[in-house]
Amino acid sequence: MPRITALAHRVPRLVPTFVPALPATQVSRAAAAGRWRLLPLLATVLLLAVPVGGLGLAGYTATPADLASVALACCCAVLLATGRRPPLSRRAALVLGAPVLAFAVATVTAADPVAALPGLLRLLQTFVVVPLCLVLLLRDARDFRLVAGALLLLALAQGAVGCWQYATGAGASYMGQNVRAVGTYGPLHIMGMAATVSHGLVTALCLGLAAPRRAPRWWRPVTLGCAALLALPLAVSFSRGAWLASGAAVLTVVLLAAFSSGRRARRTMLALLGAGVLLVGGAALGSGMVADRLSSIGDVTGTPDQSVVDRYAMWQAALGMWQDHPWTGTGPRGFAEHRDSYAPLALSAGSDIGGAGAAFQRQELLSPHNMYLLLLSELGLFGAATVVGCWAALLVLALRRLRRAGGGARAPGLVAVGLLVWQLVNFLYADIGGPTTVLTAVALGLTAWWALAAVEEWGPT
Repeated sequence: MPRITALAHRVPRLVPTFVPALPATQVSRAAAAGRWRLLPLLATVLLLAVPVGGLGLAGYTATPADLASVALACCCAVLLATGRRPPLSRRAALVLGAPVLAFAVATVTAADPVAALPGLLRLLQTFVVVPLCLVLLLRDARDFRLVAGALLLLALAQGAVGCWQYATGAGASYMGQNVRAVGTYGPLHIMGMAATVSHGLVTALCLGLAAPRRAPRWWRPVTLGCAALLALPLAVSFSRGAWLASGAAVLTVVLLAAFSSGRRARRTMLALLGAGVLLVGGAALGSGMVADRLSSIGDVTGTPDQSVVDRYAMWQAALGMWQDHPWTGTGPRGFAEHRDSYAPLALSAGSDIGGAGAAFQRQELLSPHNMYLLLLSELGLFGAATVVGCWAALLVLALRRLRRAGGGARAPGLVAVGLLVWQLVNFLYADIGGPTTVLTAVALGLTAWWALAAVEEWGPT
């Protein structure tokens, strides 16, 4: 009898279930109706294309994408309250909920908890609320591809603006010329376009490497072509951190796709990787500025430029804060408040910015440009270990599910792993802040859905 019962539980997975067939029009209408729930999520992504500017509230600037993310959270709350979405699994609740405790402890123990509240809200939005919304809203790989398509569309739009800025001299100031591509984010958010096109490049590459089973013939060449096109605005963003993160993500997803495919497919993918290396090398040779910027990556320990000196100085300040507040840190947004007490004399007064429609000005350096050191300085060892541990759990779970996936179901897995690898590497040279913080939250949400709530490999693809 126990063997019969065990077999009965396996029947739904082994034997297809037959249901009365519905007319194709009814099926398509039902599917379209189900996609309406994604509108707030798609709006959150696409509103990142709106030129920067927002509503200032208690020192916190809310962009249109931020406001859309609030609407997104409200929609998810309604779904949960009405029982139209099953509750989270214990694993998902643990991975997404553990950072809440870390953020709360750091806020309560801060010297001024009230002043830390805006930082707490930003951390919750980025690492908890928006990723949780994606886990709740996405139902299958089609939903995933729809959001990935919106992300790719955003990247193409920002990349086009960035290329135009570089070609016409309408970009941000770089080495005395207004040629740095910044998209619609402006010189105050110099890393915004680089992050956006990097996300789009990784997404397009993954969608091309693992096309859906019933994808049209144009799918692979178009997606791979988009990835190649986005390499140009990424190059003229002159962002060394984005270059390194993109290289790590591309190498990871190509190797994952290659060694899970047949010999012919493996050779093709490795050839694509080689072509990408040649493309990047050609871009570097074609532009003296790009070549100089690439060569400067190896000079950070020899004769670093002022930006690298400032970065090291802020890293030193962050480590000093952590040493004095080892367990719970200085509290959210505590780095900016304590920076002057810990920064060495080598730190400059600020970063000179201008161009792209903005007058010359000096931007104060208020973050260490390293997410891991920012977490240590503001959340302490307890908070940093909790948050980074959750990211590591997402990566392990995503890789495990990717190993079990098959066919077209691999595309969401590759995107999820690629975006998370990009984020983890980029966090060595950057932190959250600015309009693209919402983009970081969406990328983490895509990874969280795949790792914690995705359909199995026999689900819809």
